[in-house]
Amino acid sequence: MSEPWLHIVGIGEDGMAGLTPATRAAVEAAEVIIGGDRHHHLSDAVTAERLSWPSPFDAMIDTIRALRGRRAVILVTGDPLWFSVGARIGRAIPPEEIVYHPQLSAFQLAAARMGWSLADTETLTVHGRPVEQMIAFIQPDARLLILTTGSDTPGQIARFLADRGFGQSRLTVLANMGGSGEVRFDGTAEGWAHEVPAFNTLAVDCVAAPDAALLPRVPGLEDTLFTHDGTMTKQEVRAATLAKLMPMRGALLWDIGTGSGSVAIEWMRAARYARAIGIEPRADRRAMAAANALALGTPKFEIVEGEAPAALDGLPAPDAIFAGGGFDAQVFAAAWAALKPLGRFVANAVTLETETLLMQLHAEHGGRLVQLSVARAEPVGPYRGWRPSMPVTQWSLVKR
Repeated sequence: MSEPWLHIVGIGEDGMAGLTPATRAAVEAAEVIIGGDRHHHLSDAVTAERLSWPSPFDAMIDTIRALRGRRAVILVTGDPLWFSVGARIGRAIPPEEIVYHPQLSAFQLAAARMGWSLADTETLTVHGRPVEQMIAFIQPDARLLILTTGSDTPGQIARFLADRGFGQSRLTVLANMGGSGEVRFDGTAEGWAHEVPAFNTLAVDCVAAPDAALLPRVPGLEDTLFTHDGTMTKQEVRAATLAKLMPMRGALLWDIGTGSGSVAIEWMRAARYARAIGIEPRADRRAMAAANALALGTPKFEIVEGEAPAALDGLPAPDAIFAGGGFDAQVFAAAWAALKPLGRFVANAVTLETETLLMQLHAEHGGRLVQLSVARAEPVGPYRGWRPSMPVTQWSLVKR
């Protein structure tokens, strides 16, 4: 087993003084230190070769590997394994060669300043990531701690909140926590007008108005929340479809014939770090799906031009596949071959021809075949009556 040669050290605003004696000794003994300008400034009394982070970050992995055999230290902010580069480095370098030295994270410091229990708080980062991804976490009475991407981020998030009926939400920006220059800014989403430091953490106490948009992460969002041309998986059927697809943390969905993207977007909202690739031949529908993804907090939804099965070539293997459009036996064969073990496959049909195919595939492969019928109460003159939607035949199975 290799001896540890790389120390990844969390450092706070109090610099070297805030490190434990063992961690301070590791930094002081370093031959080379890697970090950002801020980290080098916080440890400037230590004599060592200094390296800065490159862009893109992947270029640094080879640099780090080349330091094997030297006493190397990487300085990061807070906890190296909580929304930090420590995890990325740990995937590239054997963990037995690394010693992690955690410091109080920005989340812990912010929770202490706010008097919030971390166990009851959502911790998010939009640092270097699309800010829109926090939209999926806007819920009545939710408390959010967010690592931001710059001085403009709190204002962007304030607008997201106000636009969705959460304008009275209380916002607090905390900067330079733990240092002599610590500052705090308080306000509401609808009245936010502060200029704040670029390096900050945002606390959001969500307050919903009576007319606020309710966007639960449990699948089954209202159809009206999506821009669509009528050919979409409707709310009740979509909820049943997602139940069979089983969204899980970090899992990848292929949405074949994604249309408005409703199934893929709800998949991504339902589980942390869930990913989705939508395959769609029509440019107008790809544009709708992209707009829906931004509006509903899944900006990382990847949309691919093309038709299955050809468009499936070269895509990363999925954990689940939904076929809502353009489905035939060739598409199933290609999709089933690509699906990971324990992967979930779901296909919906509204035409008799596709229903016949699903019945044949069910006879060959097993799984579950159901028919979903939904009727909604609508006006009939001065009265109300049930207006049925087209029945949907759904075939689902797990790859074992």
